[in-house]
Amino acid sequence: MSEPTFRKRHAELCRVLEEHNYRYYVQDAPSVSDAEYDRLFRELVALETEQPELRTQDSPSQRVGVTPREGFVKVRRAVRMYSLDNAFSEDELRDFDRRVREGLGRDHLPDYVAEPKLDGASIEVTYEHGALTLASTRGDGETGEDVTANIRTIRSTPLRIAHAGKLTLRGEVVIHREDLATINEARVARGEEPFANPRNAASGSLRLLDARLTAERPLRVLFYDCVERLAKSHHGTLVKLAELGLPTHRKERVCHGFDEALHYIHAFERTRHALPYETDGVVLKLDSLEERTHLGQTSRFPRWAIAYKFAAERKETKVRAIVADVGRTGALTPVAELDPIALSGTVVSRATLHNLDNVRSKDVRVGDSVLVEKAGEIIPQVIEVNLDKRPDGAVPWLSPTHCPACASPVKRIDGEAALRCPNPSCPGRLKAAIFYFTRRTAMDVDGLGRVLIDQLVESGLVRDLADVFTLANKRAALLDLDRMAAKSVDGLLNAIELARIGRSFDRLLTGLGLPHVGSVVARLIAEKIPDLASLLAMDREALSAQLAALDRIGPKIAESILSAVEDPPQRAMLEKLLKVGVQTESQHKQQVVGPLTGSSFCITGTLKKPREEVAADIQTRGGEIHSSVKKGTTYLVTGDKVGRTKIEAAEKKGAKIIDEGALERLLTQEA
Repeated sequence: MSEPTFRKRHAELCRVLEEHNYRYYVQDAPSVSDAEYDRLFRELVALETEQPELRTQDSPSQRVGVTPREGFVKVRRAVRMYSLDNAFSEDELRDFDRRVREGLGRDHLPDYVAEPKLDGASIEVTYEHGALTLASTRGDGETGEDVTANIRTIRSTPLRIAHAGKLTLRGEVVIHREDLATINEARVARGEEPFANPRNAASGSLRLLDARLTAERPLRVLFYDCVERLAKSHHGTLVKLAELGLPTHRKERVCHGFDEALHYIHAFERTRHALPYETDGVVLKLDSLEERTHLGQTSRFPRWAIAYKFAAERKETKVRAIVADVGRTGALTPVAELDPIALSGTVVSRATLHNLDNVRSKDVRVGDSVLVEKAGEIIPQVIEVNLDKRPDGAVPWLSPTHCPACASPVKRIDGEAALRCPNPSCPGRLKAAIFYFTRRTAMDVDGLGRVLIDQLVESGLVRDLADVFTLANKRAALLDLDRMAAKSVDGLLNAIELARIGRSFDRLLTGLGLPHVGSVVARLIAEKIPDLASLLAMDREALSAQLAALDRIGPKIAESILSAVEDPPQRAMLEKLLKVGVQTESQHKQQVVGPLTGSSFCITGTLKKPREEVAADIQTRGGEIHSSVKKGTTYLVTGDKVGRTKIEAAEKKGAKIIDEGALERLLTQEA
């Protein structure tokens, strides 16, 4: 074959394969069989192998991904990606419509575009002279992370479009429910933790350092906006994007006035589960781009758009058993094992009952029909019992007298709702500690799920947290574990190595799970003490002085740190972390700017989510945490069982008292 013939056939194969990608992933109308597609793809790869100069960045063969990177490069965007204000009721939607009409100063009804609120990971993608040149995560709206290599692996995203200028597109990376079920089945088979929902799967896949792993995930991109003006209206923009062959959700509707928009919302809520991907609401946007410019935006979100969020889905199912899970601190958490139900995009077979008092107050019994909801669309929990369906003979649950993991007699500490296993060598506590240590908020070891952790502990391969980093020398033993093939082992060891050399000191401190030391406190300590070696090098007097100098570090927190350093078994484990080469980056204090910048929060009572997690959510959005209500505290966040002291302090010092739902609305302004 002559060189011109090579080039002509290569161009034809690229065109045909991209056309098939468009038909399959965008139009959901495949025109060839998988076998025929694979044949064409193999021909393309063979051609590029024989003639390497034909292989360009926009060739379909380059979607397989590139070699792993050390980390993500920050991308500062020219035009900020704003959050959307949220509405949770029709009254709040009507108030938005009123503000829009008053802002426009006109009597006529505005035209809105109503469209699905996609539940995935937000991205920005740039095309220059028709070629995909840059893709970045949302980040804080102004700065994201470069994920171009990962986006290029997604077949629904064109690598080249017929547009001569520059296009900066906003969109969402999503994953279909059926695809998620397939992925989770494979993850469970490999002993990995399944993804909680499609949003987590999409976000986690998008941020993999190895784009070759991203290429194995069936991600899709749906674009919903463009920074540059392609038309006079938003709807016209979406039409133009579709004409360019770019994937859009194709579910928008132009609504003349609020009543038409409300009708769309009600209709969409009834039918949204028929879509292959997850949605959690409807976005209303002014259609006219000129009117949008007139209204402008606040410091946090545009005045011309709002996201209406649907209420959390609830379903009824039966309790088959009530068991006690052992946590890293020894706390026993009652869990209801359920008849499996599909809830908010995933199959739920277990739901937390929180603590013994909650089981008693709700009077949950084996055999009961219960209403289950996902707290924050993530954690399933039992809401209430349908007493009308209680079977004859159902008896109250008897709390365990011995630890289910090690058979030690359990204890209940005065003032606490939980029973505890006092055995520091309890395998159940170790498994929970490893799981906590390796989560994304701590050392972030991808692929180390509960099933695999069980095997590692039960086989003796891991006897403490530091042993996680010795697994690189135990590859053969890992291959002998159930459902661990070479590819799974190599992926796990790669993730462990990334954690060993690339995590900040505050994340290591968080992962240790010390009493009273969550992510917020860990960050404060890491701003003063640079790394683990420095911490271990201090004597008690020096360390006490360093901790005392930190704001919000009280006696209980200080004693927790001191005990960890001085307790012989715990210190030995910390020193072992250094011996196996765990390196932590210094954490310098940085001012986080976000939608909650300028606001301060004090948290009190029992919340649905761990308090440290809630505090971290606030801080990552720019908010400040106060350990007590003081002059200048903006909000007092209240959970269950709140004492009067902080309520009275808030009333006296002018702090606004809000519940967890109101806080969630503030937090989701960033979502």
